[in-house]
Amino acid sequence: MDHFPTNWGRPRNDAFDPYATYPLHQRATAKDTFAEGVQHTQQPIVTGTSVIGIMFKDGVMLAADNLASYGSLARFKDIQRLHPVGSSTVLGASGDMSDFQALQAILDDLTTDEFTYQDGHDLGPAEVHEYLSRVMYARRSKMDPLWNSLLVGGFRDGKRFLGYVDLLGTTYSAPSIATGYGAYIAIPLLRAAVDGKEDTLTEDAARALLHECMRVLFYRDARSLDKYQLATVTADGVRISDQIPIETEWRFAEGIRGYGAQTQ
Repeated sequence: MDHFPTNWGRPRNDAFDPYATYPLHQRATAKDTFAEGVQHTQQPIVTGTSVIGIMFKDGVMLAADNLASYGSLARFKDIQRLHPVGSSTVLGASGDMSDFQALQAILDDLTTDEFTYQDGHDLGPAEVHEYLSRVMYARRSKMDPLWNSLLVGGFRDGKRFLGYVDLLGTTYSAPSIATGYGAYIAIPLLRAAVDGKEDTLTEDAARALLHECMRVLFYRDARSLDKYQLATVTADGVRISDQIPIETEWRFAEGIRGYGAQTQ
């Protein structure tokens, strides 16, 4: 269907022209919303919540649950929000999942281009972080700035890297970072256990810490899930685990006034 009114022919009544198609010089300034190109939404529909990341003595570790919520509905429970980039970097995303899928395609194409050069080099975590800061800023008008935020972690040439980037131009690196609701709930726990101790923190201790933080987030964040994945980046490369269940205990709620059928 041709949506442009000026292509529909001359109006039967010249005195009544509801689409302002005449005189003909107005055709140059008329705009057709349907034909101008792809329309982008800034209202995220399917979203993921927190991603948390820390440095430990042998590398970097990220964790994110597997839930993608359709508004307030816990709709998709097997979504992987951790994505490997090359051989030494992993990306974790909070926010709109369609935006995350677009970024995955961009990074996969970039990784393929780097591989085809066959020069023995590939992008490290610092380069991926810098590249994403430009991509996210350039696409800020096509994404929702209140939702999309990324964690980039990696280990290359004996150096650990953990960085944050979002659509508001915020980029920084730290030994412990969290996005989404985790920025309010998990950060105090992470900083107390990691900051200043990242050179002595073992992999087992880092894994136990992230497990406990994911448990706390599940208790406190209504958009979280009791299953998550763990990404570990060391000198051996990127490893992303299968779903890890969280053991929870809700019997304490029976003693809270107003919970369930309790009336007294």
